[in-house]
Amino acid sequence: MPQFFSSRRLQREARTVEAMIRLFCRDHHSSRAALCEECRELLTYARKRLRHCPFQEQKTACGKCPVHCYAPGKRDQIKAVMRYAGPRMLFFHPILALLHLIDGLRKPPTKS
Repeated sequence: MPQFFSSRRLQREARTVEAMIRLFCRDHHSSRAALCEECRELLTYARKRLRHCPFQEQKTACGKCPVHCYAPGKRDQIKAVMRYAGPRMLFFHPILALLHLIDGLRKPPTKS
């Protein structure tokens, strides 16, 4: 994963979204070792969108971003994942959860 992202901040964001998708998949699709096909596609899509984020290092949490770069269907999927996995991240990945909350406190970047 490090070769895909230009900064440690974006690498961490990618780890966070992957952890959320894995929690969701494990509990909703009974996938223990590997992601199901649907969740694997969502993770690939999320990484692609993150790599092409116009704000890069200055980005806030995606929910507070002024640019909605996910397609409507994928946006609904990732919202469901985050709604489910977000609260559980405190138990399974507390450091990533805390850092994600801090990122959400960043001032949203302005559109150029």
